[in-house]
This record gives sequence, C-alpha cells and structure tokens, in this order.
Amino acid sequence: MITKKQVQDILGKMQDPFLHKTLVETNGIEEISVKEEKNHVSVKIAIAKTGTGEQMQLQQQVVTALKNAGANTVGIRFSELPKEVTAQFQTKPENPSLLDPSSPTKFIAIASGKGGVGKSTVSVNLAVSLARLGKKVGIVDADIYGFSVPDMMGITERPAVRNERIYPVERFGVKVISMGFFVEDNAPIIWRGPMLGKMLNQFFSEVEWGELDYLLLDLPPGTGDVALDVHTLIPSCREIIVTTPHATAAFVAARAGAMALKTEHEILGVIENMSYFESKVTGEKEYIFGQGGGEKLAKELNAPLLGQIQLGQPEIDENDFAPSVYDENHKIGKKYLEIAEQVIKYSK
Repeated sequence: MITKKQVQDILGKMQDPFLHKTLVETNGIEEISVKEEKNHVSVKIAIAKTGTGEQMQLQQQVVTALKNAGANTVGIRFSELPKEVTAQFQTKPENPSLLDPSSPTKFIAIASGKGGVGKSTVSVNLAVSLARLGKKVGIVDADIYGFSVPDMMGITERPAVRNERIYPVERFGVKVISMGFFVEDNAPIIWRGPMLGKMLNQFFSEVEWGELDYLLLDLPPGTGDVALDVHTLIPSCREIIVTTPHATAAFVAARAGAMALKTEHEILGVIENMSYFESKVTGEKEYIFGQGGGEKLAKELNAPLLGQIQLGQPEIDENDFAPSVYDENHKIGKKYLEIAEQVIKYSK
C-alpha cells in the first residue's frame, strides 16, 4: 500500500522539464490524494508549460514511478506555474543557430514531385505523431507560395517577438513557423529566389526553437528555388518523398528524389498517400488511383516504403479545431504513429 509521504518523496525528486528544477524547488506539487481501498493515487502537478511532448514524457515517468512503488492506478492533472515563478527560474537562453554543425537536431524535408498528393497533410501528421512519441519537434512551413500548415493544425495565434527573437507557435506539442504568420489576409507571395532564400534562412537562425530532436520542413512541390536553398543551407537534411499510387505521380516524384541524391541528401523513405479507399460499410478496398506507385518509387530510389495511407478525413472537433490532424486512436492516426516509429528508426 503506497502512502501519501511516499508519493511526495517520489514526485519531489522529479524535475520540471522546462526549468530543470525539482518539483519541490518550483513548488509544483499542488495536490496529492490516496484512496486506500483502491490503492489509487491522484496528483496535480504544475509545470512551466502544458500541452507539450515534455509534459507527456513527465506523465509517463510519474505513472511508472508510482506504480513501481505500489500504486494500482494513477490519475494526473497538469496546470501551468504562475509566470512569476517561471521567470524566477528561467535563465536567458543561448541562441545557437540550428544550422550550427554542433546542433543535435535532425532535419527532415518532406518533398513531392507535384502538388495535390497530400504532402502537407503528411508533414503535419508526421510531426504530431513524433511529438506523441515523446520527441521534441518543430515544423517549418517552407511551402512559401502555398503555406497551409497553420490552417491544417487549427492555429489562429501568431508568433511572439521578444528581444528581436521570434518564438514559434506551439500546437499538439509541435513548434510551428510559417510564412502564413507574416502575411495579411491570405495575400499571395510574389518574391524572387534570393528573397525566398533569405526568409528561409531567418526561419532557422532568428527563431527561438529551443531544444529540438526533429525539425520537419514542408517543402514546395517540385525542384525549385526553395528546395535548392534547403539543399544548400542544410547539407545534413534527409528527405521523405510523398507520392500517390498513380504511376504518373510516382514518375514525377522521382525527380524530387533524384535531386536529393544529386545534392548528396539521404532519402529516408517514401510515403504513399491516398493508397486506397476503404468502405465503412463493407470494409472493401477500392484502389481509386491505381496501385504500385509507392513501391516502384521506393525501389527506384533504393529507399524503404515507410507506409501507405488510405484516403480519409479526420473527425472534426469544433471545440478543438484542427481539420487535418488525425486523433492518435483513429485508424489513420495509428498508421502515422507507425510511420513515425520507422522515421525514428531510420534517422538514427
């Protein structure tokens, strides 16, 4: 039978994932209750920032530690520490560029040969799935002419600017930067190559990303200026090529893959989107866009086929609107988690 004092001692040794101080030092242990008849422990913990991958990691640590100490079940609620408490422990962060060779961040570009294959949908859901697996993730909406990531993720706020640094917006545990944040009323972008390259460089060097395990780049379709700039700026970047099963789409996607290989970028794998439609009534699969495009492209690029994603639509929650993000328990959401696990495996 676990006691309240044992719970207090266990939690007291754990650290706030953002402030790197123990929960005792931050006074972050707000409530503890133990129901002896069920051996159920309920706790409320305050940390610097909620709704993040770091919170999920801490939650897993707490549950594991309390169950190992004898609790049958554990309930956890999180709240945010007051800003004055957070400010007390925060130190001014150093701002090394993610482009520094010593940066531990892994860059993954999501590319396609043509538009309309669901590349941005793949980018968003892969980023969210990596965060669900406990990774620290950022995403750059580098599709500067066709930015869509904020809308897909249901983001309505804009980045904060403090001390001449841009702080990305965070949603579903993913830090997001997009040209869409800096354009009024969905206005078109009419820029030439050098201007695009400058903006892309600012996304890397002037944004306060913090610690990241992965930074995903949603590239424009094709092999234009932005793709070339990425190849120049980030020689260590790996690429995932998105295609549909259609033979023509796979043929065009091969150009993006060929460009990556010529610039000595490793191809992490191929994702085949819109692979089939599955009837909710009969369960029968209909291969609307044909079959084999993803497998053929993966073979041609000598890269793994990371996954085949069926046609679908996320369930819309009007209270937590994110029209393109699948719930982790949705059939397609589970498929993205499987792909994210493969990305982690192949990017080591």
